[in-house]
Formats: sequence, C-alpha cells, structure tokens
Amino acid sequence: MKLFFYTTVLVMFIKLTAFGQTYTGPIPKPSSGYGSDGSYSVATQSFVNPNYPTENVVIYYPLGITSPVPTIFYSHAFGGNDPNNISEFLNFVAQKGYAIVFVPYQTIGVTITDRYDNLLNGFIKAAQDYPSIIDTTKVGFVGHSFGGGAAFANSYHCFNTLQWGQSGRFIFSMAQWYTYNISQTELKSFPNDVKLLSIVYEDDVTNDLRMTNDIFNTINIPTSEKDYLRVKSNTIGEYIYTANHAVPNNAAFNALDYYAYYRLFDAMCDYTFNGNETGKDVALGNGSINQISMPGGLSSLIQSDAPTFANAESTYLFQCNSTQNPRLSHCDEILSVSEEAKLEQIVIFPNPTSTILYVESEKPISNIEIFNQQGQLVTTASTKSVSINELPSGLYIVKIRLIDKSYRIQKLIKK
Repeated sequence: MKLFFYTTVLVMFIKLTAFGQTYTGPIPKPSSGYGSDGSYSVATQSFVNPNYPTENVVIYYPLGITSPVPTIFYSHAFGGNDPNNISEFLNFVAQKGYAIVFVPYQTIGVTITDRYDNLLNGFIKAAQDYPSIIDTTKVGFVGHSFGGGAAFANSYHCFNTLQWGQSGRFIFSMAQWYTYNISQTELKSFPNDVKLLSIVYEDDVTNDLRMTNDIFNTINIPTSEKDYLRVKSNTIGEYIYTANHAVPNNAAFNALDYYAYYRLFDAMCDYTFNGNETGKDVALGNGSINQISMPGGLSSLIQSDAPTFANAESTYLFQCNSTQNPRLSHCDEILSVSEEAKLEQIVIFPNPTSTILYVESEKPISNIEIFNQQGQLVTTASTKSVSINELPSGLYIVKIRLIDKSYRIQKLIKK
C-alpha cells in the first residue's frame, strides 16, 4: 500500500513540475567557481532503451568535442523517467565539459532487479555505442532516492567487472532509498580508490536517513575519500528554502540546488578527474569552510565522518527497519569500514560512563573523536582517555584512529 501511495504521489508531482524549471529565491546562482555555469554548448544523442523501448536513453555532452570526455551515469528517482524533470542538471553537466547518460526505467509492473538491470544495460550500451563521446576510464555515478540506492550495486559491477574508472571514479548519492543487489561482503570489499559523497536532507520525510548512514558507514572507502553532508532548511526574508525529498528534482530550483548539489558535484568532478586538491576541499573537505559554507544566510552544511542522524522512524514513509529493506539487520549498526582494523581488538570502557572514557588497543592510537547523534564532533583527545564530564547524557559515537590510519567506530552511552 505504501509503495502504491508513493508511486501515485510522485507521478502526480512530476506531471505538475516537469516543464517549468525556473530559478527562484533571493540568493542568486554562483557566477564563478564551482557551481557556476560552464562554457560549452550542449548536444544530445538518443537511442532506444534496451529494457524499456518506449523511452529513449539520452546522452547530453559538450558540442564540438573531438575526443571522449569523463562521463556521469545518472540514476533517476522513482517515477522520474522524463529527462525534462532534471534538464537543468543534465545541461549543467554537459556545459562543464562532461557527458551524462540518462536512462529511464519502468516504474510499474517490473521488479526492483528489473529496474537495476534497465539502468545498467542502458549505461553499458551507451558506453559501447558512443566511444567517441564516453570515456569509461573517468566515470561518476549520480543517483537520487531510488537511483541513489541503485548507484552502489550498478557502480560496483562497472568498477569490478567492466573495470570502468581506472583513471578516476566516484559515487554521488542523494536521499537514497533502499540499496539492493549488493552484499555486505561486496560493500566491505568495494574498490577503495572510489570517492563518495552522500547527501541527506534534514526535512526529508520520504526515505529514512538511516539507510544512507548504513551504507556510508559500511562501504570500504577511506575516510579521506568520502564525506557525508546534511542540508538544513532555512527561511530568508519570506522565502522558504526547504531541504526535503524534492531537492534536487524540484521545478523551482534555487540556492539549495546550486550550492548543496551542483557546486559539490562540480568540485567532485574536478578532484576525481583532474586531481585538483581545491576540488577535494570543496567536495570532500571533511568539514572545511569551503565545503560547508552556504551563501546569503543559509545554514552551513553539517558534515560527519560517523553519521547517525535521523528522526524517529515514524517520521518516514520508507523506514529503515521495514521488511522491504534488504539491509534491515544493519539499520542500527555502526560499522568500521577499515579493512586494516578488522583484526585489532579495541575496547572502550566503562560503557556506560559519566566521567572518563578509556580505550585499550593492540596498536598505537593517533586520536579519539566523539560525535553526537547529529554526527557533529563534540570532543577529541590524543591519549587513551578522554573526559566526557561536560557532555549531556545520551548516545554518542566514538571513533578511534590508529597510527596506521585505520580506525574503529563504537557506540558510547553517557550516563
């Protein structure tokens, strides 16, 4: 019943908003730097979708290119199979000098695996048929909602089986839905040269943020090459910037789209494909000023290395602890992603505690970080003990970094 309701609401939303994209709000688009419009004119190629022949696959790319360019493979939200719904972003990507492949998938009458296969087969056919446009040595997988969840299994196949992205690869996932067709073992053996940016929206009441938390905490990508950002809502004057599930697919796109999506994506491409450290500081800045700052009075983005933020499960239409979720058993786990740290025995004690926390480790410790439930760093120490006297009672996440740059994450209860 929930799935039928979600389908009906989303399809209605798309019909109302598909062809009226305009920029709104008191904060203007960026005129320079990351997120500003590119200099290329846009061309398109289309071909029959191998799994959904009534809807064409469309490739947007820079007009006049003479050699293949880095390529983005886009997985759209459930029901959003018309590229006009996100035409601003598709054109933005091509204007910046990249190609982007948009593959519609069938909403009704097929299985989730069918949709994943539809996306994957469309991506592969585009790469095979248009080698003069698509450079599979430099690739990014971008997805929103259903597509955000699908990006992990499909990119894993392309990275491991097809060897795509040997010169640069990333995943950019927003407000992800359940993640199917990839095992815990595969997530923990994910190629660690992949970059990842996971984005959630504070007032999203559609997809439980625990699903994003779970994948981010589990996937085998080093902390230095991934980040998790939470976007907050604001009111500027009388204009409401709402950070909910409609970002970034809303018709009246605004500063949230440009500064909490296009800007970060642009920087991620520059870092991944060109090795530009300035791009890394913006896209994967680990809470740097250049990463989290927002213009015009908008709240800064909230960055976390150990995300636990989520509202009560009753808030969400699709809850992590639903039997629909193939990763149901991982909803409340906080997992280490460091392969090097697997065999180390690290103990925190006493737990619960109200005063001092101690850490025992077989290997030397670099530092200890403690995060609150919003994923914010609240205290740190460079010894094997840390005072938590000043912290309010509640649940915290302890991240123990070792000298060899591996780490472990554990829960702590402050009495």
